[in-house]
Amino acid sequence: MQFRALITAILSGGADPQVCAGPPGPALRGLARRAGLSVLLAATAFAQTASFPKPNYFRQVFEQTRTQVDLRDPVKLKDFVAGGKLELSLKNFLELVMANNTDIQVTFLSLEVPRNNITSAYGVWDPNAIASFSSTRSTSPATNPSQSENASLGSTSKSLYQPFSLTYGQLLDTGTSYQVGFGGTKDSFNNSYSSYNPSITSSMSFAVTQNLIRSRSRYVNRIPVMTAQSTYKRAEFNLRASLLNWVNIAENAYWRVVSARENVRVQQIARDTSKSNLDFVQKQLDLGAVSPLDIYNPQGQLASADLALSQAKFALEQAEDALRHQIGVDLDPDLRRVPIELTEPVDISTIGMDLDPEHEVQKAVANNPNVKAAMQALDIDDLGIQSAHNGLLPSLSFTASYAGAGQGGIYTSSGAALLGGGPAVMVPGGLNDALSQMFGLNNPTYMGSLNLTLPIRSRTASMNLANALVTKKTDAYNLRNQEQNTRLNVLTAVSTVNGAIDSLRLAKIQEDLQHKNYDAEVEKYTLGTDTNQNVVIALQNWVVAQSAVVTAQVNVRTSILNLYTQTGELLDERGIVVK
Repeated sequence: MQFRALITAILSGGADPQVCAGPPGPALRGLARRAGLSVLLAATAFAQTASFPKPNYFRQVFEQTRTQVDLRDPVKLKDFVAGGKLELSLKNFLELVMANNTDIQVTFLSLEVPRNNITSAYGVWDPNAIASFSSTRSTSPATNPSQSENASLGSTSKSLYQPFSLTYGQLLDTGTSYQVGFGGTKDSFNNSYSSYNPSITSSMSFAVTQNLIRSRSRYVNRIPVMTAQSTYKRAEFNLRASLLNWVNIAENAYWRVVSARENVRVQQIARDTSKSNLDFVQKQLDLGAVSPLDIYNPQGQLASADLALSQAKFALEQAEDALRHQIGVDLDPDLRRVPIELTEPVDISTIGMDLDPEHEVQKAVANNPNVKAAMQALDIDDLGIQSAHNGLLPSLSFTASYAGAGQGGIYTSSGAALLGGGPAVMVPGGLNDALSQMFGLNNPTYMGSLNLTLPIRSRTASMNLANALVTKKTDAYNLRNQEQNTRLNVLTAVSTVNGAIDSLRLAKIQEDLQHKNYDAEVEKYTLGTDTNQNVVIALQNWVVAQSAVVTAQVNVRTSILNLYTQTGELLDERGIVVK
């Protein structure tokens, strides 16, 4: 009763005095009151949902979308600056890579669209409320001769028609849809020949429809949601695979700097040794112990060492620039030229590093995100097949509805005037009468119906199912192919690690022998039993052997890195947690 009284208070009041015989009142007041009712009923309907009305609803809906994108500056860089240098262990370097690398930040954004698609898949069950109000005022010539003869009514017919409707509906994931409607009209004329003038009507309706065959269960109706969730899960695996690749690239950049740094150290030793050899020969020349022609060989060796050292320094500079790009330090004007010092040792212990190829393959099949993504695709295909099969089914739905109506307004008993029994009798009434009849269920209408759509031939649905089966078979082959490729890549990586370890062992033996040979040549030359040419050759061989050791050490590091990448263990081995 309080709700009815509230509606009555909003809509009660006279109609337009120019077009009806009811109590006087501004026409605008009736329009405002009906608009107030639409807002009230819309708010009542929306209150059934969990998302409306929240205080910030209208601000979020009507606020202008901000298109500017703000990119944050690199972080944590100054935490590793010590003594005017950027000191980075491998762990610290990878921490900066994960925090600042632009490629990795873009990769993380690839999850946003699949995540949003999950929310979008729920949108089919969003409720809707539709409110409508209109006001039509019309003036037309009189069509009844008696109207023209009546001066009080004038020679024209005027009317005001104001319909209002509010509908609230929603589709549920059970396959049930319902719709609640409320409506009303106010119709006023400038004559008294209508039984009700103004005429106020109200109506309400409630309808429920349930699918009985196609889309009749929660599971079938939630297939789009499950597909979106499964697609998001596959996107997570693809993200992890991309991160493996980017971390692999970043760590290779780290070891390239280490390799270039060690190569500079080796070339510096070679240059210092060449300088010492030249100084020794120069002293011999000053003492007249050797011919002036003997000075050119050590001088040429020193020039070659200077050239190799210069090239090594430039290579180190290029490698460091690539390293700065990986951690975003090139974006910071204050730190982009700060010297970099990598603290991770290049040498690694290979004792006990016996790799079982089959065991590594099993780990790869269990952990490699590319394999998991291929397996996840099969789950998506299963959902697609079930959705396509649902499209083949007949559509049978049952609908039950109820409707009620009410009539109100000022009633004119025109029958008394026509029979000559006296003037017309006017019975006052209004919106309260219409609402009382409607809520009192005085004029009910019940309806039930069955609707069947039987596809005699559904080529599109049949082809959708056939294509879904082909897609699953294709993805099954893709999974097999991915497993085969993973196995081959892991076996190759294991072989590469074993080869790198053996190469390092042999390179160290070679370096030790060349070092001893150089010392022996220097000793023989000092005693005058050998030529300086042999000393230079021995020095060159020793430098080559030292470089081979550095290269072999870095190769062991990078081959192990590649193995972890192929098995999918790299992120865990480096302590990187993806959230």
